[in-house]
Amino acid sequence: MKKKIHPDYHEIEVEMTDGSKYKTRSTWGKEGDKLKLEIDPKSHPAWTGGGVKLIDSEGQLARFKKKYQGIKLKK
Repeated sequence: MKKKIHPDYHEIEVEMTDGSKYKTRSTWGKEGDKLKLEIDPKSHPAWTGGGVKLIDSEGQLARFKKKYQGIKLKK
């Protein structure tokens, strides 16, 4: 194995949307960093069956609705 070509693999803490936390190993961030998830298996409709609304943290959904609000589809 070549030296200094592989990313650092270290322990981080992950915080789920419900506030629960767990530790895992990752190449993300630095040793001891905390990763706070906005979407995870506890809140994403793909895993929950669609009963939970997604949080529009960047305003993308609002911009999409505003851009296409006047378009009407023919049936």
